[in-house]
Amino acid sequence: MYLSDKAQKVLDILGKEYPDAKIALNFKTPLELLIATILSAQCTDERVNKTTPALFKRYKKAQDYADTDIKELEGYISSINFLRKKAKNIKSCCKKIADEFGGKIPDTLEQLIALPGIGRKTANIVLANAFGKDAIAVDTHVKRVANRIGLASSQDPDRIEEGLCRIILKKRWTKATNLFILHGRTICTAKNPQHEICKARNYCDYYASIKPQTTSKNS
Repeated sequence: MYLSDKAQKVLDILGKEYPDAKIALNFKTPLELLIATILSAQCTDERVNKTTPALFKRYKKAQDYADTDIKELEGYISSINFLRKKAKNIKSCCKKIADEFGGKIPDTLEQLIALPGIGRKTANIVLANAFGKDAIAVDTHVKRVANRIGLASSQDPDRIEEGLCRIILKKRWTKATNLFILHGRTICTAKNPQHEICKARNYCDYYASIKPQTTSKNS
């Protein structure tokens, strides 16, 4: 089976399993999503969503973040891991947005990844969910699911993104990201993936590789 065909079949299955799949971060504006995504690195979305209401109430514009005292900003995100690095990135990023983009979040990949602390994953999340552009964002869940199924064979997020973009229809890029993330959180977890209830297992290379062992144990 061609990888493109396999990808479409897996996405069809996951689409039926998670018809309402969407980004888990709460936001109302592109700026809020950018900030939330920066905070979400190596942190749960649940923790970020508990932190951002007070943060977003205090800081409404990029200029607000740029002008704030760094210690004050750290206080608002004190429950987030790597808070000092993230506070520094937020302040620097928003200063550039305020100075060079008139306070508006840029809507191209090239401009976004040129901002301090913004990589391709964050940029693609913002493009897809704040601006409605087709994009694949490779986080730990997307990387794990894509590799296990056999749609990728790399640990490099950029290479995975490039490969997935080649085999998945462009109009499905954003949905594929959300489906893989949700599937990775609920079924295809890092430890003890739930093969017995995974509807996509018949297309999964990882499941195929362990199936003989499971059969022999139960026989």
